[in-house]
Amino acid sequence: MMYVTPNEEKALRECYRKLYKASTPPADFDELLKNATTNENGKKVIDYNAYEICEYEFSEIMSDVIKQYKIRSHRQDLFKNTIQLGCSPKFKKTEEK
Repeated sequence: MMYVTPNEEKALRECYRKLYKASTPPADFDELLKNATTNENGKKVIDYNAYEICEYEFSEIMSDVIKQYKIRSHRQDLFKNTIQLGCSPKFKKTEEK
């Protein structure tokens, strides 16, 4: 896990809120976190595989949050990786032609 500034912590939370609100089925991230179980390491466990989001929408939300919270350019890849490797909703399967 990366070291995060207080602003980045707010941005991470906001990003998860928006991702889960846009997911199928939509969910309130704060409620998911509140009702999550805790694992043996003391970490909250959210069943993120129960939620899906379009990859394009995922990228758009992440980009908007990065701009809104003015995440510095040298920290943006770390921010994106933290979201993607965290408890974000899974991508919807795209139909193959």
